[in-house]
Amino acid sequence: MSKIENMTPKAIVEYLDNYVIGQTKAKKTIAVALRNRFRRMQLPKDIQDEIMPKNILMIGSTGVGKTEIARRLAKMLGYPFVKVEASKYTEVGFVGRDVESMIRDLVSTSINLVKQEQKELKKTEIDEYVEKMIIEKLLPPLPKGATEAKQQEYENSFEKMRQKLKNGELDNLKIEIEAPSFTVEIDSNLPPELGKVQESLAKVFGGLNKENKKEVTVKEAKNILRQTASERILDEEQIKQEALRRAQEGGIIFLDEIDKIAVSSQNSGRQDPSKEGVQRDLLPIVEGSTVNTKYGPVETDHILFIAAGAFHVSKPSDLIPELQGRFPLRVELDSLTEEALYEILTKPKNSLIKQYQALLSVEGMELEFEEEALKAIAKLSFQANERTEDIGARRLHTVIEKVLEEISFDADTYAGQTFTVTAEYVHEKLDMIVENEDVARYIL
Repeated sequence: MSKIENMTPKAIVEYLDNYVIGQTKAKKTIAVALRNRFRRMQLPKDIQDEIMPKNILMIGSTGVGKTEIARRLAKMLGYPFVKVEASKYTEVGFVGRDVESMIRDLVSTSINLVKQEQKELKKTEIDEYVEKMIIEKLLPPLPKGATEAKQQEYENSFEKMRQKLKNGELDNLKIEIEAPSFTVEIDSNLPPELGKVQESLAKVFGGLNKENKKEVTVKEAKNILRQTASERILDEEQIKQEALRRAQEGGIIFLDEIDKIAVSSQNSGRQDPSKEGVQRDLLPIVEGSTVNTKYGPVETDHILFIAAGAFHVSKPSDLIPELQGRFPLRVELDSLTEEALYEILTKPKNSLIKQYQALLSVEGMELEFEEEALKAIAKLSFQANERTEDIGARRLHTVIEKVLEEISFDADTYAGQTFTVTAEYVHEKLDMIVENEDVARYIL
């Protein structure tokens, strides 16, 4: 069912180590929670139903890796995964997104995931169907009463044409095809009943221009007809059932900025009904309830919720007690030290330094960084975080952009050359800004 099947908690942490520096406690907690989903699925049905997921609350300043952990998990998982922001939801009766829409988003993600897997499994069948549709446009089928000799001759011609098509010899030929009519995007924020009405209207209006014939090259036709072939070959009902099962049994919702819906004890005199209302609306979904979606009802009992927030103004204890109780696992992420910032610059597979080197290589120049220059960038970023707002690793983006501003602007003049960024160059560009706190607030 999932890539997690073969991944132990240690392997999950090792994978995350390639992209997120430090935060070992958070990685371990999440790795165990994910592995427990797989362990639960191997147990007898009666025990499975009793084991509830242990939801996680991640607490840490902005830019320390909470969202990055979630983003990397999304890439790694074969489970349906959605990242949502708690601050976008409002209490029922207010204008805005209702909390049930996160479950509808999860189901849509699950449908896309299963559909993609099925397309991969039936790729050969889909490709053969597309080939048949294209060749029949170039070589119309024989009438029913054709002789056996004619049929044999047609089959030989068909095979020769198929070979030419595979070799790309027919790519520039023009054929007329029926392109699928455009689809109207259904708003996942709508309740299922309204969603079905919107879908029905879309089908009616889509049917008005069904004969959407267009002349395209064979190469273009291959991509256009793949959609039609997928619809004919894939079993939509089977995809729907499997997607609903996965969303229920393995779905993960990353609920970011949960601190924004906590009502701070400092403001207890003026309770915010919308914020507390969102928490109360969230409670039955996290505890376990049935949410109706356009694909069918979804039970939320076994969906894993990972909530995250900076909790600068409020505290986790400012959430309503019932909601606190539904997030038994708490992990605090560490603020980033100077050493951690240096490692973020150099260690990850997709480090900022590698990204800038790749970008400037497009201009034909090679960008190098002295070790001392990288240490200076980390030190100045750390100082800027201390003196102004602590925005964690995001500070590195601003600092490096400032260091490389002129180099990037004049990159074409360095074509065929190597530019080495030294510690002196970094200090020359940044010292004045970092030391002047007022300037730093606006520039860094």
